[in-house]
Amino acid sequence: MFKTRITEMLGIKYPIIEGGMMTLGRAELAGAVSAAGGLGTISANIHESKEELQEEIRRVRSITDKPFAVTISMFPMEMPSELTGDYLDAVIEEKVAVVETSGRSPENFIGRLQENGIKVFHKVPAGRPAEQYAVKAEKIGADAVVIAGFECGGHPGVNKVPSLIFIRKAARAVSIPVIAAGGFADAEGFVAALSLGAEAVTMGTRFVLTNECIAHPKVKEHLLKMHESDTMLAQQSIRNTVRVVVNAAAERALGMETREARFDELISVIGGGKGKKGWLEGDMDAGLMACGAVIGLVDRVLPAAEVIEEIVTGAKEIVNRLNSIMR
Repeated sequence: MFKTRITEMLGIKYPIIEGGMMTLGRAELAGAVSAAGGLGTISANIHESKEELQEEIRRVRSITDKPFAVTISMFPMEMPSELTGDYLDAVIEEKVAVVETSGRSPENFIGRLQENGIKVFHKVPAGRPAEQYAVKAEKIGADAVVIAGFECGGHPGVNKVPSLIFIRKAARAVSIPVIAAGGFADAEGFVAALSLGAEAVTMGTRFVLTNECIAHPKVKEHLLKMHESDTMLAQQSIRNTVRVVVNAAAERALGMETREARFDELISVIGGGKGKKGWLEGDMDAGLMACGAVIGLVDRVLPAAEVIEEIVTGAKEIVNRLNSIMR
């Protein structure tokens, strides 16, 4: 067992967290990750009402009685603002263990969540200096801060600071627990994150390639063939940078950005509904599909429990090996 402030805070066995994963952040995977000793996560943003989110929360509880998280993304184009209150009502009424926020500051409602016994993890990209947003997360009272390094799938921010630097700087700058995201998929990465000062890792891309993830089999087959160079950045022109699979939609978006296309033109390519079609129907060119550079390290589809077990077992072996070479 790897005991950290995160495992102690939540009463979980391992400091391994499933990323929210938007379309793919459903009960099947979240329940499996939590049942295996990690912290599973479902995405609020894919639900169109409070009642839909509550139903998904209850589906997780039908799989496991272990703690899990709900992520609420407040990036542009990802959440209608009128649903924010509904999502908050749902997680409070259902008494979830953790809410992860991102995109904008949760300062206006963090107190309400914590008053109802919910831990708040806020995910941040690098600022200038890199740790700027992590420090702000601590100041507004977040229970932990999730550090999204440049390698991550989804939104790495605009400052392009890699995890190796960003995690270390954040851990030095804040006293709350740091959770490492961006570039983690195996035992080696897990140990590296802990050595940098993180107290848990968040993995999205690795958990896509699990039996319980609802991604279409054609998507999983395609991802298994990808290298770390098969991801790219899009949406930089609108300061909503996202790391995605290199596909026809991403190349088209990049071309439009290069010629400084208007937002109303760009949205026809980057709209989230098209990416959802890709994930669920197996059309790899339908839209933008978030994916981390760490895909180059993933070569098998496994049950979520086996992914966690491999990481933990491998990490113990690494620690023992390092101990053996110390003189």
